[in-house]
Amino acid sequence: MKKINILLILIICLTGCKKNADTTSITGEIKGLGNDTIYLYGIDGLYQHIDTIYVKGDKFSHSLKIDTITTAMLLLKGETEYPIFLDKKEKIKVQGNANNLDHLNIEGNIYNEEFSAFQATLQGPGIPSEKMLEAKAEEFIRQHNNSFVSIYLLDKYFVQKETPDFKKIKELIDVMAGVLQDKPSIGQLTENITQIEKVNEGKTAPFFSLPNQKGEKVTRLDKFKDKYMLINFWASWCEECDSTNVELRKINNKYKKNKEFGILGISFDINKEDWKNKIKQDTLTWEQVCTFTGWNLETAKQYAILKLPTNIFVSPGGRILARDIPTDSLSHEIEKALKKEKK
Repeated sequence: MKKINILLILIICLTGCKKNADTTSITGEIKGLGNDTIYLYGIDGLYQHIDTIYVKGDKFSHSLKIDTITTAMLLLKGETEYPIFLDKKEKIKVQGNANNLDHLNIEGNIYNEEFSAFQATLQGPGIPSEKMLEAKAEEFIRQHNNSFVSIYLLDKYFVQKETPDFKKIKELIDVMAGVLQDKPSIGQLTENITQIEKVNEGKTAPFFSLPNQKGEKVTRLDKFKDKYMLINFWASWCEECDSTNVELRKINNKYKKNKEFGILGISFDINKEDWKNKIKQDTLTWEQVCTFTGWNLETAKQYAILKLPTNIFVSPGGRILARDIPTDSLSHEIEKALKKEKK
């Protein structure tokens, strides 16, 4: 009987050891975090889960199955996001302080160590300027053209800007090694840039025919024929759109009787009532259209919309004059175009 028990124990041990060998472990201590919850989720489409990690007395441990190198995000204290790079069969160690969650020290593979080193270069008196951050990120990408950290820095400091410089983004992608360019996120970004180049300044605005609140089809050739048109892509659930709507109300009040200018709101809403309620609540009295297909809206793909809100300014002849105009510059750009038209 004793021999059988020993044999069972050996089988269980070997099975457990094999299972542990196949998993990636994350252990850490963040001083001052106490008893809290950390969420872990993928951001590059290669890890589809949202994991819950429980913190007890500042410490935590978690294991997960990873098939290939992936970039994930730790959500700390419900508001601070911090990147973590994971690969199969690794032991990742996280250290930090709850008073400075923007600068953790993560070890366990070269990519986490590279990012920790990059973050250390940002430490110092004062807050680094946006220009300085971009310069440091670009320097890192050029010097580490095969590092997965470069993909993260490209997205954070160049893609996620209010007005991205797509020429610069394309230039930095070209610097990257093939192993990075083959990643789905870079492939999608390259595809988006190609589409944006087709609908950039000077290009012809793609045709659309979309239903308004009454179910009537709206196109540039009927409601906005021979007019300057400001297209505003938005959604009722988009918090960043609220400040833009405030500015658009001012512009609409100023130019609503002007026969040379008009505004069109194209919504990404899925729920019809949410869309109608927001229009009424925010007094959006200019023309509004929606197909209730969210990000699957075909017009959004034609105009290469990557974020909300996005605005596109179109000439009476159907040429794109500008896109992604900063909210505080909208009124000036419209006024300048109308004055030029009168001359």
